[in-house]
Amino acid sequence: MSSFDDVRSANSAYAQRFTDIGRPGRAARGLAVVTCMDSRISPLNMLGLEDGDAKILRNAGARVTDDVLRTLVLAVHLLGVTRVMVVAHTDCRMASVTDAEVHRSIANGAGIDTRSLDFQTLSDQRETLLADVQRIRSWPYLPVDLPVAGFVYDVRTGRLGVVVTD
Repeated sequence: MSSFDDVRSANSAYAQRFTDIGRPGRAARGLAVVTCMDSRISPLNMLGLEDGDAKILRNAGARVTDDVLRTLVLAVHLLGVTRVMVVAHTDCRMASVTDAEVHRSIANGAGIDTRSLDFQTLSDQRETLLADVQRIRSWPYLPVDLPVAGFVYDVRTGRLGVVVTD
């Protein structure tokens, strides 16, 4: 018995009905979405998109990290991305704790010292979103005219609010 039997079984059923339509690896709608890993967020459904329409980059807190920037360079220059959305969300755990609290919680629960990690918690979600959008806009490896905007997704209503316009 494997910890992954449920998802392997689901994949088997999926593969039986799967049809390769020859979709390319480019973003058909020219969109990249940086959002949180929160399981309440379904980026394609939230934005009325389908598989292949966008590049979805997810991490804790929807943060624009060095790896997100590296991935956006590839997405823009090689994979058809022409615009970027950064989408934070309401009720985000990363916006309700400090790094110190996260370190303490993990140490108490798992006995692991994580103090060498920067969890990039958010003391002010709106200010962090503004800074992260600006970080993309000023990244020297991306086009200066790349449209980038910031949003907050409400996990209770499904609505997307604009915080930073393009």
